[in-house]
Amino acid sequence: MDDVPHRAPEYRPPESPRGGGRVLALVVAVVLAAAGLLGYRGELPGFAALGGAGTAVAPIVGEPLPPLDTVAVAAVVQPALVNINTTSRPLGAGSAGSGIVLSADGQVLTSHHVVKGADTVTVTDVGNGEVYRATVLGYDSTADIALIALEGAAGLSVARVGSSAAVRIRDEVLAIGNAGGLGGTPTAIGGVITDVDSTIVALNAADLTRKALTGMLEVAAPVSSGQSGGALADRWGAVVGVVTAASGQPQREEGGQANGYAVPIDTAMRVVEQIRSGKPTETVHIGPTATLGVLISDAYPTGARVDVAVYGAPAYHAGLIDGEVIVAVDGQPVPTARALRGVINLRKPQDAVRLEVLGVDGARRVVEVVLELGAPN
Repeated sequence: MDDVPHRAPEYRPPESPRGGGRVLALVVAVVLAAAGLLGYRGELPGFAALGGAGTAVAPIVGEPLPPLDTVAVAAVVQPALVNINTTSRPLGAGSAGSGIVLSADGQVLTSHHVVKGADTVTVTDVGNGEVYRATVLGYDSTADIALIALEGAAGLSVARVGSSAAVRIRDEVLAIGNAGGLGGTPTAIGGVITDVDSTIVALNAADLTRKALTGMLEVAAPVSSGQSGGALADRWGAVVGVVTAASGQPQREEGGQANGYAVPIDTAMRVVEQIRSGKPTETVHIGPTATLGVLISDAYPTGARVDVAVYGAPAYHAGLIDGEVIVAVDGQPVPTARALRGVINLRKPQDAVRLEVLGVDGARRVVEVVLELGAPN
């Protein structure tokens, strides 16, 4: 089957225009963008707020910053990146992506979808060229963030983690990662931040699942597959985001703007600290993944419908069949399929759980199931 918080610096830079988040309704996007342009209060730059007694104040204008030095920033960030390759059963299919080294002993930040469903994870460190086997320490699928550990790693170059709270529209950034999944030296692509609170629906090309992601940084840059899990870095080489998605191919073919999207680093590090704490939540899974071995959907009026009890999996061995409905786990109601996933997310392989099940004939029974090891959801 298939969220110790990271604290942003206490200092808060002065407000400057921020995007309100592109969502599906165009009118909402227009209204929120206008609110961002006017500083969220409606006053014009350099003038007192409406109804105030103040007088016009000349805005302070500093010297413009020089263009971001792509070569210099890439030289700072690249040694702290890794290339990731995964394989999954039964056909040996795999995926490729990127990761950001957080500790010298091999803790690496990446996108959840890079390791989703992986039976094996192999990592090549860009800084030293060594190849490592990796284990998944934990993940939050709702935030698309995962933390992995490299076996036997030591003395790795570590990324400098910045703060996404300071990112503003029109900031220049660099997206760096394993473009095309080809390995070798990561590809660096410069761009400009165009939104700091985007909502997107991301399509996972590996399993064709879709997921809504909110609060994303949007950058006008043609990032590509394989760069997922890579770094979005500012002009000083600090990581401010984790590259996650790109605008779709049809949009690019029609001449539309090529955009990339990244999880803000503050969001990512909150997930990392939760994983490091060892305390799972309904969205943050820690350690090996437990599985019931069922495909589920929402039942009416309540519960999780077993669409498929996978042959040979725990639920199958416990006697569950297609069409039955799971309504509680260990006495805890599960009104939806998502609720069932959340409950199992807190369990570990070899845990025994008691499922309250409604049969296809409406009869209610209790079934005990011993969970097994599964791939990261």
